[in-house]
This record gives sequence, C-alpha cells and structure tokens, in this order.
Amino acid sequence: MTTKHTPALGTGLKSRHLTLMGLGMAVGAGLFLGVGAGIRAAGPAILIAYVIAGAIVVAVMRMLGEMAAAHPSPGSFATYGRLAFGNWAGFLLGWLYWFLLIMVGGAEITGAAAIMAGWFDVPQWIPALIAVAFFAAVNLAQVKGFGEFEYWFAMIKVVVIVGFLIVGAALFFGLFPGTSFVGFGNAAEAGFAPNGVAGIAAGLLAVAFAFGGIEVVTIAAAESENPVAAVKRAVNSIIWRIGLFYIGSVIIIILLLPYSEIDAADSAADSPFTQVLGMAHIPGAAGFMEAIIVLALLSAFNAQIFGSSRMAYQQALDGDAPAWLRATNAQGVPINSVLVSVFFAFCSVGLQWWNPPGLLAFLMNAVGGCLIVTWVMIALSYRRLRPRLAAAGMEHSPAWLAPATLVVLIGIVALMLFDASARYQILAVAALSAVLIGLSFLNRMRSGSNPA
Repeated sequence: MTTKHTPALGTGLKSRHLTLMGLGMAVGAGLFLGVGAGIRAAGPAILIAYVIAGAIVVAVMRMLGEMAAAHPSPGSFATYGRLAFGNWAGFLLGWLYWFLLIMVGGAEITGAAAIMAGWFDVPQWIPALIAVAFFAAVNLAQVKGFGEFEYWFAMIKVVVIVGFLIVGAALFFGLFPGTSFVGFGNAAEAGFAPNGVAGIAAGLLAVAFAFGGIEVVTIAAAESENPVAAVKRAVNSIIWRIGLFYIGSVIIIILLLPYSEIDAADSAADSPFTQVLGMAHIPGAAGFMEAIIVLALLSAFNAQIFGSSRMAYQQALDGDAPAWLRATNAQGVPINSVLVSVFFAFCSVGLQWWNPPGLLAFLMNAVGGCLIVTWVMIALSYRRLRPRLAAAGMEHSPAWLAPATLVVLIGIVALMLFDASARYQILAVAALSAVLIGLSFLNRMRSGSNPA
C-alpha cells in the first residue's frame, strides 16, 4: 500500500485539528441529551455498555488508523474497501457514509435552528438558512481555516465537559457551600442492573453508536501536512479522551442523580447535565446547556459537510460520481463537492419539515444502520489488507483484532434484530445497501471500466 495522498487537495490540517475534529464529532447532542436514555435502561450497568461500545470504537479506529497511515485518502474506508474487495465495496461505503452524513447533518441543523428560532422569535427556516450559508463559506475556504474553526468549536465543548467533571467531583465530595458528601446511595437506589441483562442489552443499543462520527478524522488525514504521523497521533489521543469524557460524565450523573430522575431529555432543561449544574446553583444552567447543545449541533454539521464533500470528491476520482465533482480551487478545496453536499444537506433540512408519510422514517432508520455496515466493512477490509500492511511494516494490531471485532458487531446486529425499535434500522440499511451495490455494477457497465 502506498503512502502518497491525493495531491489536488490542500494540506493545511495539523494533528491537533484532527484530534479536536474527532472529539467534536463524538461529543455532541447525543451525549448531552441522550445519555439519560441509556442510564434509564441499564442503571449503573450502563458503564458495561459504554465499555463495550468504547472497545468497538478503539478496535475500529486502530484498524482504520493503520490503513489510513499506509494509504491516506479522502475516501478513507471506502478506498480501503475498494482495495480489499473491489469497486462494489468502495461504491457502497462511499455513498452509504455520504448519505449518513447528509441525513444526520440535516437533522442536526434542524435541531439547532429550532432552538435558535426560539431565542430570536423568528421562523425556523431563517436560522437554518443562515447557518447553512455560513458553513458553506467555511468549507469553501482554505482547509486550514476550516480546521481552525472546527478546532475552537470543539475546544469549547471539551472545556465544558472538563468543567462538568470538576463541578461533579466537587459536588460529590461536598465542596460547594451548602452541600455535603453524596456517597453511593443514588447509585445503589435501584441496584447495579435494575432491568437485568435485558436492560444492559437495551442500554448497549442506546449507546452503541455514541462514538460514531470520529471516522471523519481519517477522511481529513489526507489533507494534513504529515498524514502518517498526524493520523496515528490523532487516533491515539481521541480514543482515551473520549473514554474519559463519556465514562467520566456517566459516573458523575449516576453518583449525583437518583435513578428515578434520570431519563431521555427532549430539551436542554431536562438534560442530566443541566440537573447536575443546577445542584451547584450555577445560574442560567439550562440556558448555558442549550447554547452548548446548539454549538455541538453546529460543530458536527460543519464537520459533516467537510466529510461528505471529501467522500464525494474521492468517489468522483474513482469513477463512481460525476467527473465535475473532482474540481478543486486554488486552495485545494473540492468546491463542487462542497456545494453539492451543502445543497443536499439543505434538502435534508427541508425533508425534516416536509416529512412525507413513511419516507423520513425509512431514511432515518437506514442512517441508524449505516455505522454498523461501515464498521463491519472496516474490519473485513483490514483483515483482507493486513498481509499487505505487514509487508509494508504498517501493521501493529494483533491478528485476532478484526475477527473479535466482527464477532461483537454481529452480536449487536443480533440484538437489534430482536429489538422491535431497532429491527427496522437493519432492514432499512439492508435495503439501501442492496440498491447501492446494484447501482455500483450498473455504473461500471455503463462506463465500461474495470473494477478497481
């Protein structure tokens, strides 16, 4: 496998940009609003679910990081799928992940616009249009500017999480005026696993994809100044920081809040994070968390436009998208791919509001299964390419890593098939994957080119 990357793109990103980009994608509204759902399902045993989910992500990112270091590409795992299994795998992974980023980005900008519309008492489409136009401009600028913007966006969230951990620890030990040592009574209220193994399984499904999105780091690595070193450093630092932030936050919430008061949050005011900050009598805690949630949504949307545009650009290079998507400007930005991603992201925003019967539900269910397909294919690609990595001296993970990861992922798929609320995610993404694989063969037949 070669260590050269596509020269037409810019190379202004540094390892610190990649690290914070990954953190920004993983630490978002799903943590601030969704963590309560997992705790409610599993109780303190949700920590087991987070450890399992974290172990999957560590394994996937280790494998993906090694392939990215050996062959930096804006197509990332789509490129490695193509190298391992042929064109159909690259076509499937590239467009499946593009679809995931576009649909999730549309949902996130819709959520952010709803909150901002309430702040300024304006129609929801106005902040949505302004935000989409602003981030289009950010992504059309030199990639170094995008990296700096995303770096400071994500840094604010990191500071908030660190501050939350410090405040939570002080509350636990009774260091705030008028507080006393909390002890372990809240954690013991309903027992370690109040809903048994079924609750842990439900909790695992609730948090299994909590870390999804950090794959964008390996897409961005192709535009870093030293891809081999940058991707290694970024992947290693992201793994332990995300583990600290997620598991640390969950431990604080479990220790400080009674189990009966923890549940999924529909708004910032109901978030477990807001409840904990309220215990410290921090004024405006709900408004503060609302602002952080908007920031998290906008930061993720920004990174998703970046990731989807690079994926479309690489698909065009590989003959799986129109050739005009390959165009780059003087700064090495794939301008047509960025504009197309922005256009479809805004279409996705409109779809959230239009909501035709059955269509949006099907698409969002397909999004839920896209990460499973992506992670499974990363493990399969690594297993196939591992001998080449070893021959090039780029392989460092044990031989059992890919098979073990596949076993755990298959176990999660089995859980999803037996869970009524998750079953349709598998069925929808299976249908979407079948369509994409069919299109990949039609595209090659039409173009008359050979599979990669």
